[in-house]
Parts: sequence; C-alpha cells; structure tokens
Amino acid sequence: MSACCGLANRMQFGSMPGRSCWLMLVLAVSSAAALGHAATVEHTFNVATVSWPRICQPGNVSIPAVDAVPGPAIEACEGDTVVVHVINDSPYNVTVHWHGVFQRGTPWADGPDMVTQCPIRPGHRYTYRFSVPGQEGTLWWHAHSSFLRATVHGALIIRPRAGAAAYPFPTPDGGEKTVLLGEWWNNETVIASNVIAADAYTINGKPGDLYACDNTRIARFDVTRNSTYLLRIINAALNTAFFFKVAGHTFTVVAADASYTDPYETDVIVVAPGQTVDALMSASAAPGCYYMAISPYQSGFPPPPVGFNGNVSTALVEYAGAAGGERAPAMPAVPEPTDTDTANRFYTGMTGLLRPGRPMVPLAVDTRMFVTIGLGLRYPPSCEPTPSPSPACKPIPVATMNNQSFVLPSTVSMLDARYGNRTDGVYTSDFPDRPPVEFDYTNATREVVLGGAAAAALLFPGPPVTRARKVRYNATVEMVLQNTALMSRESHPMHLHGFNFFVLAQGFGNYDDGDHGERRLNLRNPQQRNTIAVPTGGWAVIRFVADNPGMWFMHCHIDSHLSMGLAMVFEVEDGPSPDTKVPAPPSDLPRC
Repeated sequence: MSACCGLANRMQFGSMPGRSCWLMLVLAVSSAAALGHAATVEHTFNVATVSWPRICQPGNVSIPAVDAVPGPAIEACEGDTVVVHVINDSPYNVTVHWHGVFQRGTPWADGPDMVTQCPIRPGHRYTYRFSVPGQEGTLWWHAHSSFLRATVHGALIIRPRAGAAAYPFPTPDGGEKTVLLGEWWNNETVIASNVIAADAYTINGKPGDLYACDNTRIARFDVTRNSTYLLRIINAALNTAFFFKVAGHTFTVVAADASYTDPYETDVIVVAPGQTVDALMSASAAPGCYYMAISPYQSGFPPPPVGFNGNVSTALVEYAGAAGGERAPAMPAVPEPTDTDTANRFYTGMTGLLRPGRPMVPLAVDTRMFVTIGLGLRYPPSCEPTPSPSPACKPIPVATMNNQSFVLPSTVSMLDARYGNRTDGVYTSDFPDRPPVEFDYTNATREVVLGGAAAAALLFPGPPVTRARKVRYNATVEMVLQNTALMSRESHPMHLHGFNFFVLAQGFGNYDDGDHGERRLNLRNPQQRNTIAVPTGGWAVIRFVADNPGMWFMHCHIDSHLSMGLAMVFEVEDGPSPDTKVPAPPSDLPRC
C-alpha cells in the first residue's frame, strides 16, 4: 500500500526513456563511422477484441484494441525506419495512421481510410513501413477508420539520435513519462456512433479515483524530489480538449506536436484532440502525493444543453519516500470548462525555437486560401434534392469547409485513383479557395439570418462531395481557417497529414485579410504544429511548403465532426526527380 495515498494496485510508468538511442548505437556497432546509421524498429500489432472493465457498471465491455488501452508505445530515434505489421483479428475494418509522421516517399503508409488506402479487412494484414528523418519529439498512432481510435491508439516517441543530451533544453535528469489522455464509453456502440458524451476521461487508460464507485484504477507517476521530468502529453480523445494541471507544480513547455518551442512557463497546459505537448516538470514541491488532473475545455457557444461530461479525471504524482499515512493528495484548482481566455492564452503564448538548419517561414506565398469551417444542417438523402422537403424530413447536422461537406469514396482510395490516373467518379480536384459568399462569419446571434441572407443560404450546403485542392510541388500554401457561427461557435482542431505548418497568427472574430492582417503575422519564430485548435468564434493563419507528393488529408480531429464532413484533401503534384514522385504501391496494400 502506498505510504501517502492509501491506494492499492501501484503502477510505475518508466522514469527513464525506454530506449537510449546513443547507447543502442554504441552497443550495436564497433566503428565510429557507423554511429550515424539508422536502425529498424519493428513491431507486430494484433488488432483484436479484448474484454475491458466498465466504469461504475458491472461487467466488461468488448472493444477492439492492440493488447490494451492505450496500446504499445513505439520508440525510435530520428532517422530510424519503423516497420509495423498490423494483423486485423477484429470484426471491423481497420487502418492505422502515424499521426505527425511526414511519410516522405511512403504516402501509402499514412493510413487514413479511403484516402491513402483501402481498409485492412477482418482476417487480413498490412505492413506499414516508413522512416522518420528530421523528426524528433512526441507523436502518436491511432486507428483512422470509423471511431476505432477511441481504443486503438498509442504513443510514438522519436528521440534525438545522440540521446537526451541533444535536447535543446536542460536534460530531464529524472527521465521521461508518457501521459496519454483519452475518453471512455461503457457502451460498445461507440464503435458505430459517437454522438454521446464520454462516460469518463482517462489518463493512461485509467479514470482515476474521483469516481466513487471505482477508486483503484488510477495511473501513478513516481518522482524523486529535486529531479526534473519530461512529460510527453498526448490527447487521444475523440471529441474533448483538456486542461492539464498538477497540484503544486508548474511546467516549462519545450515542444508541441513534435516541434521545439521557446521555453514557455505555465501552470496549466491545454491540449486539443490530436495535439501533443512536451513539458518539463520539476519535482520541487514538498514530499507528498499530488493529483495530476484533466478537466474538459468546452469551447462551444452556446454550450450544449446535453451530451457534455464536466467530470475531472486524475492520476497521482507521488514523491519517493514520502510519508503521511492516509493523507489525501493535493488537488489543483481546475479552470471552468468554458474558460476560453485560459485556452487562448496558452495557445498564443508559444513561439517556435529557432535552430540552425531548421525550416524557416517561407515568405513568398504561391497559393492563398480562405477556408470557412463549421457546422450546418442538411436534409437526409431521401429528402434531397427536393427544393421543399416534406414535413417528415427533419434536418440533420452537417460539417463543411467552404460550404463543401466531404465524403470518403467507397470503391477505391484517392491515392490509388490518382496513381492509376482513374480519378473519374472517385474525386475531383476543384476544392474552392474561398467560400461561395462573404458574410459575418462569427456573428454571435442564433437567428437564421446570421450575417444576412447569404449566410442563411449557407446553413444548408449541397450534397456531400469528394474534393481535393491540387497544389504544385514545392508551392507555398497559406490558409486562413475561419470559424463560422452558422450553428454555434466552437474550437475545431484541424489536423494536416504529411506536413507541419507554421501558425502565423490566430484570433477572434472575422479575419481581416487586408494590410492590418498582414502586419500581425509572426514571420520570424511562429510555432510549428500538425494540429491547430482554431479559436472558437475566430480564425488562424497557417503556412506550409507542399514539398511532399501525395494525397494528404486535412480534417477536424473531433471525430464526430469528421464523420459529418469537416475535411478536405491536398493533392500535391509530383516533383521533377524520381524521389519526388509518388512511388508504386506496396505489394501487400489492401484492396477494396
């Protein structure tokens, strides 16, 4: 039994990195010339149905998973090759996405269902092969089909080839700890539908001890006083952004989405679905036991009347040798769920770390896009395209980008169609650069005439479409992501596959793309990300170089919004040399 917390089932999550890249290289080779050689990291993932205990309900629930929730962590060094054999022994179609990996030269391994591959059918397998040159930090992997990533996910850690001494921040002498945040549903219907609030939030798969009915399933992190730890925080939740705090402790953020940042001091971390944050935490508090707590950030306005779980979930940070018997752990004060000011302060407070040899902001822009994102309504297919649907046809929620609601193809993946030059009937390359009309995008009222008659017309977009934006190789793309308030105002975490992008600016209201907008862009040291939480009722400006040929999904990482169509695809054309062209598909690529 724990000395200071009085809880059983003690579990320690490794205080030191699971794999020292430098040490492994020294042991593996005998000559100095070979020290720069990359290694191959190989795993076998068996996706199968496992029995997992419900929360506050008797019995277990059957879920798809890779061994457990979360699944196994992949640990590699910069430049390594990762090989993962995925065997699908579940009853569902499965794909796996390596979130944040650029997949340069390996677009067939990216993983989004029907964008870069057909799914792995039950009883079949597929081997993902990719390398991670030029990438360091905390990423993760997850299923990218239906809502399976609720339980099929895990960490993907890429360390510097020279080991922890190469970090551009003080070496964490206490080691590293992965903190994977998620959601949990007791009902198996989460696999098919995700419209209800989670029954609990989890830290490393455990709900914590604030649930009175179950107070033993709690993750624990042992620390030694006066040591510093690197927390690798991953938000794997389907729908929920989190505030993250540890009672009595503060953080120094040093990276976000596997891109280094200038050191940023804070007592609260905000992480949206899909995002990762690396933060140093000094174990400098009085010896004892402290709660690590996550609470939901509800960005929607107006807040949903139902379907929201405001619970706080916990883990324990326990000092070695702490005494105190059954003393209760200290609890941090968590923000209010609607505390957008705190979220915005965190998101806008970070800047990118300038390092020799690292990408700089491209100043010349080739392609400019202004893209509205948000929710609207549409009538069921059986009621369309009738101009005046019958009273029996009730509108259903739909999500759009520039008034286009995205739907995945059903017979062949988009990358396969492009490679075989048979895109007719699969997708078109005419995703618009601007919405069909301009209006008052973030008007706070809820009247149908939001922003005038034009906005009212956009409330009901046309039928779902499969559209990509074709971009020439090596073009610089700037995109303004503008939230709308047609249904409600909400922060949308937009994830771009295949690239990092620079976050040049973000703010509230309608973006002014005149001179005033240009002057407020950070072109010197903006943060880099692969997932941007576009402010609720606001906008963000991102920029990237399209130097990676392929079909790259861009979508909201709130899965219920993705399923409603909040997505599009960048079709990056081939470059001039053989290594800048989409290669032939691997022989074991799943077929539809």
